[in-house]
Amino acid sequence: MSNEAIMKKAVLYSDTSPNKEQEKRFQSFLTEKYGPNITLTWKKSDAFPGGFRLEVDTEVYDWSVNGRFQQLKDALTSVPNKNGNIIPLIKETVKTWVPQAMAQEVGRVLTVGDGIATIEGLDNATFGEILLFSSGVRGMVQDLREDEIGCILFGSDEDIYEGSTVKRTGKTAGVPVGDAFMGRVVNALGVPIDGKGEIFSEEYRPIENPAPGIIDRQPVDTPMETGILAIDSMFPIGRGQRELIIGDRQTGKTAIALDTILNQKGKDVICIYVAIGQKASSVAQLVQNLRNKGAMNYTVVVNASASDSAPLQYIAPYAGCAIGEYFMEKGKDVLIVYDDLSKHAIAYRSISLLLERSPGREAYPGDVFYLHSRLLERSAHLNEAKGGGSMTALPIVETQAGDVSAYIPTNIISITDGQIFLESDLFFAGQRPAVNVGLSVSRVGGDAQTKAMKKAAGAIRLDLAQYREMEVFTQFASDLDDTTKKQLAYGQGLMQMLKQEQFKPYKQHEQVIILVVILNHLLQEVPVKEVKVVLNKVVKLIQDKHFEIVERIETTGLLSDEDRNRIIEIAKKYIQER
Repeated sequence: MSNEAIMKKAVLYSDTSPNKEQEKRFQSFLTEKYGPNITLTWKKSDAFPGGFRLEVDTEVYDWSVNGRFQQLKDALTSVPNKNGNIIPLIKETVKTWVPQAMAQEVGRVLTVGDGIATIEGLDNATFGEILLFSSGVRGMVQDLREDEIGCILFGSDEDIYEGSTVKRTGKTAGVPVGDAFMGRVVNALGVPIDGKGEIFSEEYRPIENPAPGIIDRQPVDTPMETGILAIDSMFPIGRGQRELIIGDRQTGKTAIALDTILNQKGKDVICIYVAIGQKASSVAQLVQNLRNKGAMNYTVVVNASASDSAPLQYIAPYAGCAIGEYFMEKGKDVLIVYDDLSKHAIAYRSISLLLERSPGREAYPGDVFYLHSRLLERSAHLNEAKGGGSMTALPIVETQAGDVSAYIPTNIISITDGQIFLESDLFFAGQRPAVNVGLSVSRVGGDAQTKAMKKAAGAIRLDLAQYREMEVFTQFASDLDDTTKKQLAYGQGLMQMLKQEQFKPYKQHEQVIILVVILNHLLQEVPVKEVKVVLNKVVKLIQDKHFEIVERIETTGLLSDEDRNRIIEIAKKYIQER
């Protein structure tokens, strides 16, 4: 191979030509770094007064005033902000800082559009690395090819054009985290969007993080009560579990997540709500509801609305998860809601098709399963050695005409520990929450229930299943025997019991009392329309006149036979005398 074939060229830009001594030092530096087969050429440029810029292939050494200022800025940015005492650290950094002739790898934009940029020249860029464009916009490497890379943009592409320069940062995508995020609304990059000023973060955390290993976890055995009777009695959720909420649009999926957040008030649980691809007005209304109910004090809202670009919608749940992990690793219990992952998958599909990846089933790329599994696997109940914290995930998925066999629903059903299926027919018939008892399941089950709830709930699922089956067979019958009529009346009472208003989650003792009363057939003679009223009055009576029962259930999580019999006795007496 000839010397010309491997000869490298270095170009020096400065406002004045280097003297012989300077030229000799440049040549010595280049020979030591790149070998003897390199030539140095000087080009006049007034863009670097009092400094220079040295380019060797894709590497750049920026010794201009701006370049050195940027080095100082990067050094100051990396100063850790611990306990708010940052001024002495900044002074020490400025005092000890020495500028260095560091190589920056710089590439060039080939094409840009739809939030995607194709770049050449960044041979050493890694997947997930953050790139900085000359316009100040940041992007993330999402596609590695032989001669070029594909990059998703976290800002407007208006100021990025063919030939724009791009440089590597060496950092992976991350989000600032800290206790100060509590009660705030931020975008997918952790930037506040609620107009309440800057958030002072405690650390910078990568949005992609390996899930905790098996050894670092402990069994899911502590209840994460939703306050919704239909769920807590039949499909209990434990801290560290992943329970899917699935159903058609406008069937109350977000309402269940919202009530669960409201029910964590006073329970030392930190809630994170991630809104993906929703209308900004809907998210604003949700935040206002949380604020009115006093729930924003322990809640963080991450919003990548429908008006945001697909890349921001894509990273939003990972950013929310990173914020949740910060609290989990401090030993806290966290509840995170992803609303919703079907829109997240659509955003990822848009990105993948623009990056010219092969489409598969329903035009989704082949790795869409991995997309959600690496997100949801990060939810866990850590063991005591790791602090004992937990992160419970409630992913939401929207179905089309109740089709749970579509690609994204089947994927996420197989990743999660159960699902709550909301049925349109039940919703429009006035059964709210519209939980389908047959298709819903919790794979943690009774392990995530208190003994009081387990004892009170008894065979409610079996009773409901029998009622639904009998209802189908008897809807066309005109003459029914008394036993069948009683069973139908009992089943209708069960359905009435499971109806619950939004923003009114039940406490544990309320759920236990209601279940004991209805499952012991005490309301058999009460007209179906009055069942709900009578139940509420019985609960109020026990709360007011027999508070010791309420206190025992709440403090011990147990329902003794004595308390159970006392509830039945009080309810019987009230129903007879009313």
